[in-house]
Amino acid sequence: MAEQDDVLHLIDDTGIAPEDSSARKWKIAVIDDDAAVHEGTRFALSDYNLHGATLEILSAYSAAEGRILMRDNPDVAAVLLDVIMETDVAGLELVEYIRNEIKNETVRIILRTGQPGQAPERRVIVQYDINDYKAKTELTADKLFTSLTAALRSYQQLERMVQTRRGLEIIIDAASTLYDFKSMQRLAEGVLTQLASLLNVDCAGILVLRDDGASGSEFSVLAGSGCYSRFIGTTSSKALDPDLRAMVEAAFQRRKNEFADHRSVLYLRTGSGREVVVLLQAERQLSDTDRALVEIFSSRLSIAFDNVILYRQLHEANTQLEDRVAQRTRALMQANRRLSAQWLRLQRANGFKNEILGTVAHDLKNPLGVILGRTEMLTELIGAGSPKENVTAQVEHIRDATKRLTSMVDHLISDAMADAFDITIRREPVDIAALVTEVTDSNLPSAVNKQQAITVSAPPNIVTMCDIDRIREAIDNLVSNAIKYSPIGGKITVAVAHEGSETVIRITDQGAGLSPEDLGRLFGRFQRLSAKPTAGESSTGLGLSIVKRIIDMHGGHVTAESAGPGQGSTFTVTLPATETT
Repeated sequence: MAEQDDVLHLIDDTGIAPEDSSARKWKIAVIDDDAAVHEGTRFALSDYNLHGATLEILSAYSAAEGRILMRDNPDVAAVLLDVIMETDVAGLELVEYIRNEIKNETVRIILRTGQPGQAPERRVIVQYDINDYKAKTELTADKLFTSLTAALRSYQQLERMVQTRRGLEIIIDAASTLYDFKSMQRLAEGVLTQLASLLNVDCAGILVLRDDGASGSEFSVLAGSGCYSRFIGTTSSKALDPDLRAMVEAAFQRRKNEFADHRSVLYLRTGSGREVVVLLQAERQLSDTDRALVEIFSSRLSIAFDNVILYRQLHEANTQLEDRVAQRTRALMQANRRLSAQWLRLQRANGFKNEILGTVAHDLKNPLGVILGRTEMLTELIGAGSPKENVTAQVEHIRDATKRLTSMVDHLISDAMADAFDITIRREPVDIAALVTEVTDSNLPSAVNKQQAITVSAPPNIVTMCDIDRIREAIDNLVSNAIKYSPIGGKITVAVAHEGSETVIRITDQGAGLSPEDLGRLFGRFQRLSAKPTAGESSTGLGLSIVKRIIDMHGGHVTAESAGPGQGSTFTVTLPATETT
């Protein structure tokens, strides 16, 4: 058995050719306390080549040295490990150290033992995380080649998985970071930084942005690193080196990614029509995994660039809007100051006018009363024997003048009332039935003087949201008008009802009625209707216009109906039972 164990140990390695230090190499660790094993392994694998890569063999002659070697070389792809060294389980303890303490899960471990009975294969495979178990008696050069190739391929696949996982984690983390950038330049710098981190290699890079519709010579270099940092801020291809300019312009024409030995050119077009070219110059050739990760990363950049562009447009729009709001605010403040000044002037003019009207009314009303009284006295004197013709003529002149002056005073007073009329409402729950009854009772003496009968139909507890003082004023106008225009001995009915969501008040009289012309101008200000008060009562022509304004402000409406002259009238007031919004 000893002779078989030494199959690899006795090969002379004096003819080993020097290796090319610049070529890619797989790093292999041989951990064995027998120096001949190291020499034989090196000779047997001297011409080993996998995927164009040769081997770099590291040696450790004890488990203790193996710990140091594995700790200092985390990129070892495979370990050829002897089981029995300082102790019978030194190799197995080193496996525990590799897997559990330094957390190296990718390195492939091939156990080699000259005494299989000391470490039974089944127990070792089950209890320890190893990838192959070989007795030194069976590990010939061909089998060593086979086992090592299988281990390296497994390591390569694991490395790709680890790199892919790491790259995807970086891409996910980068997404949230890149989407937070509000500056195009900072975003570009972040892209170059994240690409270097994704590839885990130092590289020089440049990022070029071209707006939609621009020619190949019109672009901006937003970011650069390494030897390309001197081009930051460049806005013309003529400022770039000829080779660099050719690569950038070719990328804009090609419109797709391109990967060369040590250079990668990425192209993307944003949703807003901008074009971005990223050129990376790396120290090593990118693997297929690297390229796949770069493709994934670049596919997410379009959203990040559009996000910055939209943020910039939104910021500019907000700035313009703020300027417009500020200008509009200043204009409104100036207009408000002008209106305030005009309002003060109008208030002073209105007060002056009301003062004059009050003075005129006061100063003219009393003399007119005296004149009217004197005309009555003169009439009595006529009966005492004075010349009738002369006295009568003078009395008629005095009476006509008095009537004209009284009419003038009435118009002046009405105009003052109309101009100063300012209605505001304050809503509260009101029992309309009780209010209508109260208003009717207050007008009953006037009706009794004209021998009229008023009938009230008002069911209790009809509650409506309204201004009690204003509605009382409106109902009082309508009831007093019904009395004023109804004949002596006529009948008036007042009815209150709740119809759906509305409160309805109807006032019907047996008066002179309304003509079609009257109905068309009934609620205007200072309107004189064809019907006249039946007992010579006075009228300013404002009552119905005030009623309409009050009802309109409550969100209701007032209407009038009449079959024609001489057939009476019905006025209907409709109010919302609840407050409208």
